[in-house]
Amino acid sequence: MSEWKMICRVDDIPVLGARRVARPVGVDVAVFRNAENEVFALLDRCPHKGGPLSQGIVFGTSVACPLHNWAIGLDDGCAKSPDEGCTPRFAVKVVEGVVHLDADEIATHATDLERPAAGPKRVLSPLPLGEG
Repeated sequence: MSEWKMICRVDDIPVLGARRVARPVGVDVAVFRNAENEVFALLDRCPHKGGPLSQGIVFGTSVACPLHNWAIGLDDGCAKSPDEGCTPRFAVKVVEGVVHLDADEIATHATDLERPAAGPKRVLSPLPLGEG
């Protein structure tokens, strides 16, 4: 039996927008709300180049990735044709206007995927004075 974790009220998620749920390990979870007040949850990472889906524009039951405008289905996490690829989705339950996510999924689902790094992949140490 699933243990559900209370996340927020539906009204805390902007219509046609998202909120991020931080996790101790792995990429955050994005919780979306569409114009019909349906709520969905996906890994906050586009399957194309790792763009933050929580910053995309929600339309119908899709979200447009803010990096390259890929349309990702909120119900299944998959890119719309002709694009290909999927991002993991998370179970959502709404009870009396409160959004819940499966606690086990938050802790374990897709925790092996890393957040894309912006800029250089490693930090360079400055050279000692006189060597550069």
